[in-house]
Amino acid sequence: MTLPQEPSVAPDTDRSALTAFLPTPSGTFICAQDAIFDSSAVAKALEAGWAEAKTDAEIRKATVTVLNAAQKRGRAAIATAMLDAPRNARPALRAYAWLTDCLVTTVLFTAMRKLHPNPNPTEGERIAVLAVGGYGRGEMSPDSDVDLLFLAPHKITGWIESLVESMLYMFWDLHLKVGHSTRTIRDCIRLGKEDFTIRTALLELRFLSGNRALATELHVKLRDELFRNTAREFIEAKLAERAERHRKQGGQRYVVEPNIKEGKGGLRDLHTLFWIAKYVHGVRNTADLVKAGVFTQDEYRQFEEAETFLHATRNALHLIAGRPMDQLTFDMQVEVAERLGYIDHSGRRAVEHFMQNYFLHATRVGELTRIFLTSLEAQHVKQEPALQRLLKRRRKVGDQYEMVHNRLNLRDRKAFLADKLNLLRVFEEGLRTGYLLHPDVMRLISANLDKIDNEMRNDPEAQRIFLDLLLKHGNPERALRRMNELGVLGAFIPEFQHIVAMMQFNMYHSYTVDEHTIQVISNLAEIERGELEDALPVSTRILKTGVNRKVLYVAMLLHDIGKGRVEDHSVIGAQIARKVAPRLGLKPAECETVEWLVRYHLLMSDIAQKRDIADPRTVRDFAKAVKTRERLDLLTVLTVCDIRGVGPDVWNNWKATLIRNLHSQTAYALEHGLEEINRDAREGEAKKELRARLKDWDAAEKRTELQRHYSTYWQGLPFAAHEIFAHLLKDIKADEIRIDLHQDEDRDATRACFALADHHGIFARLSGALALVGANVVDARTFTSKDGYATAVFWIQDNDGNPFESARLPRLRQMIDKILRGQVMAREALDTRDKIKKRESRFNVPTSIIFDNEGSEIFTIIEVDTRDRPGLLYDLTRVLAENNISIVTAQIATYGAQVVDVFYVKDMFGMKLHTESKRKSLEKKLREAIVTGAKRAQAQ
Repeated sequence: MTLPQEPSVAPDTDRSALTAFLPTPSGTFICAQDAIFDSSAVAKALEAGWAEAKTDAEIRKATVTVLNAAQKRGRAAIATAMLDAPRNARPALRAYAWLTDCLVTTVLFTAMRKLHPNPNPTEGERIAVLAVGGYGRGEMSPDSDVDLLFLAPHKITGWIESLVESMLYMFWDLHLKVGHSTRTIRDCIRLGKEDFTIRTALLELRFLSGNRALATELHVKLRDELFRNTAREFIEAKLAERAERHRKQGGQRYVVEPNIKEGKGGLRDLHTLFWIAKYVHGVRNTADLVKAGVFTQDEYRQFEEAETFLHATRNALHLIAGRPMDQLTFDMQVEVAERLGYIDHSGRRAVEHFMQNYFLHATRVGELTRIFLTSLEAQHVKQEPALQRLLKRRRKVGDQYEMVHNRLNLRDRKAFLADKLNLLRVFEEGLRTGYLLHPDVMRLISANLDKIDNEMRNDPEAQRIFLDLLLKHGNPERALRRMNELGVLGAFIPEFQHIVAMMQFNMYHSYTVDEHTIQVISNLAEIERGELEDALPVSTRILKTGVNRKVLYVAMLLHDIGKGRVEDHSVIGAQIARKVAPRLGLKPAECETVEWLVRYHLLMSDIAQKRDIADPRTVRDFAKAVKTRERLDLLTVLTVCDIRGVGPDVWNNWKATLIRNLHSQTAYALEHGLEEINRDAREGEAKKELRARLKDWDAAEKRTELQRHYSTYWQGLPFAAHEIFAHLLKDIKADEIRIDLHQDEDRDATRACFALADHHGIFARLSGALALVGANVVDARTFTSKDGYATAVFWIQDNDGNPFESARLPRLRQMIDKILRGQVMAREALDTRDKIKKRESRFNVPTSIIFDNEGSEIFTIIEVDTRDRPGLLYDLTRVLAENNISIVTAQIATYGAQVVDVFYVKDMFGMKLHTESKRKSLEKKLREAIVTGAKRAQAQ
């Protein structure tokens, strides 16, 4: 932006004087200049207002009134123009900056001409007003702060203090968020030496008005006395600041609700590059980065595109929120995507296309940062990475490579490109030696992706190199992540390109699909290295025993490759795997297994979390599906790595116990025959175990306990629960409610056991009590004894997926007692607590209700897949109770905002729900309860 000229002789009228005082606009704006700030109209209005004013207070009030109206008109004009061109960010930034320039300089004009006139200032009464920070760069989003430096030559005189004070009063009345400092030139030098934040702000000074010579003097002294010969310390400080900022924002760029300013790959990273370049090379704008040799023309274009995209996103965020906001929360992601013109297509929502673009830009910002920092190392301005400086022993690199600043570089680019397989070999060399690739190598690879063609993909040597990357070096994720960032992975496996940076708009997945895939493979490599033996004993044992590693790694690489399409991603993924696996050099039998694993990679997780493993039919059906022990073991490891790769807190002991039990029982069935998995065998084993646990009871007491329960009770509960209920039921009275609450450490949950006289709707009432105290039910079983007592057990967790806190258990006891005795009505009490948070309000979770009469021998399975909320389980179980449906077991699987509630039920006669009309009627009532509850929760 062209700097405004310092006014010379004051013109005859205030109107012409103000016009001369205002900054000269530069660059294109998103709308007409006069629509942003009509200087003639403002000057005329000020003249009229001042003519009526008698006191300084009235002058200030008149000025603020005129400028408020001008600001309102200008902001409205810019916002309207942005609706038509929402992605045209730079002209919008300039428009907001120029509007602010006009407001600031008009306030200065008023203060100097009307409030504190000083026609003959002394040398010490000179003042310059400068913009700093983002405002200094001329980049203003709708609600950006206005950072100002009031500069004095030697000391802050009384006249300067009064002038600044009057200006600040007017700024505040204009509701400008002003950050200001009043300093001398010497203050700026001294404070800049002490504080890198201040030093950074001084890098981006822009003269607005006042005494230009004073501003020029500051620029010269900053260069000579502060910036010169201090580049290294400034760079190290900025990079340390950047690392700490990334740590606070989650440490990686694939955060599901990223901060577009402070997060990794965000605007602040681009600012840091520019600050360092300005400090080291003296560049005035980003285009100078090419002249300075930092970026190629193509890299500069990518820099500009990323910055423009991020600014457009930030502008939209500010306008939607009506306040400063940089966090792309889930609800805002939907609105920003809509504001920027994204639409639903190809089976994916607009917000998912928008966030995919965001992550692609964030990834490229990371690449540009690496390139830039390495160029600084080459100039010996930035220190080499400390760890690499300390390495004593170096691995010898291949003949065509050389080490440059502890990074792997090429001796001869032409020779490297002569064999296109080198585009893969270089990643293997990086894994073999442990060295990072030099940015010059990364640039060369990115520029020659077209060499990765069908001939290369079908070359057996290329296939061998790629499989070696997966299988040979112990840390394949490192190569895969870099190959993905540079576009090599998508070029070698074109089907993979579709899922690069693909965001899944839900609260369950923490990563984009490609990053999730790499995390899954990383988990497998960790297990193979023996690093997770305590946490994952079954998977570790399977891998030690020996499986086809090639099949397992390729299946993990391809397991989600079908995502982002209308069809079931498992089905599409299997079809893609059928084409890709042979291309990677797998044998026909291996290809068949990979295809099966991709097709059914969710099967074990679904069975473990959504079905009752204690039901023999569940295990037998699963065993029939997997057919062989080899497939069971492969699927088990894939399932564990897949769940762990979803996010940092998704895997827990609860899921581990479910997977471990399902694997164990299925392995037994495959080895000894499916007929060995039956109810009679389980009942006999459970009774034998209980006899051993009740060794202190006399024979009559044992006999009473062993005979009071139906067969389903013995098959449906763990042995520990049988023992607890034996004690709870011993000598229980008809009006007594007995409760046992204990942590179940093996399952990361609190086990709540209830024994009381059976009555209708007990499951629903217990669910309501648990919801009222903020407990999430993950599993539940309820049985009725032959003598009329209900034995119900719930496994509960808090909102973070941890066991319910011991300190909250007394309140839980009290609430359950009150609800069961009718002192509290669950539905009424839940009304104020059953709500959906605003940031979670934009998730679309369609409701699906399935009735399954084949999955269990004696129960109907009702599976309800819908949007989660605190009172949902109570509403569903209440409907079932009102329709005389008895719930025997319930499994609750939560996937972020989505929940799958599965009930094993029978009708009032103890039969399955065979009648279609009854099932349809029940489904209708369940849907009505879901819709009514959702409306109530949204309205809270």
